[in-house]
Amino acid sequence: MKFKSSFLCVLVIVFTTFTSAQNEKKVSVESLLKDMVDRDAIARFPKTNFRLKQESSYNRASKTPEDTEGWFVNHDYNSKETDQNFIRIEEINGKKEWVLMDHVGPGAIVRTWMPFLKPDKPDTDIEIKIYLDGNNEPVFEGNMLGLLDGTSEIPYPLAHQSLRSAVSFFPIPYAKSCKITTNAMPFFYQFTYRVYDDYTHVKTLTKAGFNKAMPLTKAIGELLLNPKNAKPDNTVSFSTRLGSKKEKSVELPNGTAAIRELSIKLNNYANPEVTRTVVLKIEFDGEETVWCPIGDFFGSGIGLNPFQGWYRTVGEDGTMTSRWVMPYQKSGKISLVNLGEEPIKVDVEASLGAWQWDENSMYFNAAWRGKYPVPTRPYSDWNYVTLKGRGVYVGDALTVMNPVAKWWGEGDEKIWVDDEDFPSIFGTGTEDYYAYSWGGRSTDFYEHPFHAQPKCYVYNKLNRKKTKEKNTSGYSTETRSRALDVMPFSSSLQLDMEIWSWTDCEMGYGVGMYWYGDRETTSNRKPNKNEVLNVPPLPKEVPRK
Repeated sequence: MKFKSSFLCVLVIVFTTFTSAQNEKKVSVESLLKDMVDRDAIARFPKTNFRLKQESSYNRASKTPEDTEGWFVNHDYNSKETDQNFIRIEEINGKKEWVLMDHVGPGAIVRTWMPFLKPDKPDTDIEIKIYLDGNNEPVFEGNMLGLLDGTSEIPYPLAHQSLRSAVSFFPIPYAKSCKITTNAMPFFYQFTYRVYDDYTHVKTLTKAGFNKAMPLTKAIGELLLNPKNAKPDNTVSFSTRLGSKKEKSVELPNGTAAIRELSIKLNNYANPEVTRTVVLKIEFDGEETVWCPIGDFFGSGIGLNPFQGWYRTVGEDGTMTSRWVMPYQKSGKISLVNLGEEPIKVDVEASLGAWQWDENSMYFNAAWRGKYPVPTRPYSDWNYVTLKGRGVYVGDALTVMNPVAKWWGEGDEKIWVDDEDFPSIFGTGTEDYYAYSWGGRSTDFYEHPFHAQPKCYVYNKLNRKKTKEKNTSGYSTETRSRALDVMPFSSSLQLDMEIWSWTDCEMGYGVGMYWYGDRETTSNRKPNKNEVLNVPPLPKEVPRK
């Protein structure tokens, strides 16, 4: 009897697991493309379980934080003089192939990044091949940069030539395995991919499937470039002259709903510090989940720095718009706090729509951390955020003040998920994390639906004029909102960024982070008014272009 009871329990567990798997939708290039623009989907914990992983050319000498010498080495590329920062070399039909990724199991590539070999040379002789499910013929092959920069088969903006980089967000699903190789030693690289549970039904991408999905691919691209405004069921708004140290709030309609669009318009923004000293607060169901300076919340940083993205837009007229979906069950409240010394005029409007709350629904969170000064020596990891509980990390915006001409962004991102021993994501540089490269040589700016470095209009206190500045010195903002590369976590997530500059100096750092989480999910980031008001000063002379 005891044996029969145990056997029945096992059957129930197996049947439940199987039924759950059967209820999950089939993962395909079409489903992933649609998910890319489904803002509701990321506000729910994924029903089709996956974890985000990354293969990169990070320095293999980086093994443990206790070994500070190895942990902060900067040879995160491949050359004859460095260690082999790739998986292995194979010989196929008498020819060598360098293996950059070799994942066995169901998955999907969701982001690729590779830099120019030289800052002003947007080409390479290296050929890349992407093999799926053990097939001898690759589903994609071609120039390592050209294949993935929007000038070949994958159209813009799913793939594009970012600032001195080739970046692709086109999803490449596979049921059994994925191997990526090159016909010569690669330079820097990153391949970010989803790892699904073994039972997940994934339809492997084929050449025919790629061609069949092209109309959908182009339609998704058009939508990304022209994000539609939400059609609200209801709106709440207020306009006010917000005095120094004053707060203004508006209550949201009671009942289950979701903010689908939030706009804040500054009517006097001559002083760019306003975007740092005015703080947005949002409460849902009695809990404050958003506390963030408005510039960092909308990805503008310090000052009004226009750009167009899928989740956020900063307009020339002072209107900053967020399209993150923010659901709640019973109540909500939006507040603005002016921590600065000058009164400001603001217009706030929130568009609300229906939401069906279920067990996978999560609350939107945004927090901020800032510090000045931050010494660049000794090298260190600077924690963006540490989260405990269940949730999905969806993006961030980093603003730095670099007081010198030399490049500041060599630091790698290191992301631990669910208390793992080594980071799931170990990057190759701060600018690489934000999808560009050769930052120390750059006087350019860029924008894309999922990432941007907006053109910074810093306020030169010496001559009292707004001036466009080189993006390596003075203030610089880079922002990233995640698409299919969102990061689910079941128990914890820790995101650190190395402080790694070529100069021994003192920098200023400020970062806004965005994630969805359960009511019980906690963060180590707490409101800090003193740091908000500690705006890093500009250097006495900011180099011009």
